[in-house]
Amino acid sequence: MRLLIMGPQGVGKGTQAKLIAEHYGIPHISTGDIFRYNMKNETPLGLEAKSYTDKGQLVPDELTNKIVKDRLAMDDAKNGWILDGYPRNASQVEALDKMLEELGTPLDKAVALDADRDTLLARIAKRSAEEGRADDNAEAIAQRLKTYDEQTAPLLDVYKKRSCLVSIDGEGDIDKISQKIFDALD
Repeated sequence: MRLLIMGPQGVGKGTQAKLIAEHYGIPHISTGDIFRYNMKNETPLGLEAKSYTDKGQLVPDELTNKIVKDRLAMDDAKNGWILDGYPRNASQVEALDKMLEELGTPLDKAVALDADRDTLLARIAKRSAEEGRADDNAEAIAQRLKTYDEQTAPLLDVYKKRSCLVSIDGEGDIDKISQKIFDALD
């Protein structure tokens, strides 16, 4: 099974992606994890990404696309994957479509999680307190949610038009949300 998991910051994408990956025996592929792995191991792509992040800049789509394509081509992803944090904009959707065509691996579903803003903000505040994430400050959160609303949320219509969007209410108990996802996918 080849899946995307989408939704705003704090909706539980990472948590649910791990559970989905475990349930279906597929790798959870997080773009953040890919960047960290490539930078830590000083791969050519990682060194190039680090040249941007060291300056506080976003990694350009072209490089992000290369890193994702490289990861999707690895042996453990041959029988499926769940992609978390990508695509984030229309350009990345086009790039992903091209990658999947080249790899001969079509997308099965895009799982979209949603929750109201108060729930998102409460979850992010809790995560910040538990994990001490520096990027979970009020200004950064507001910017990430704005970016999601402007660039990523419109992508849900793309996948809806392709009849592969599965919309799930991301509020409530983690296990109940997972069960809703499994029920929708099975």
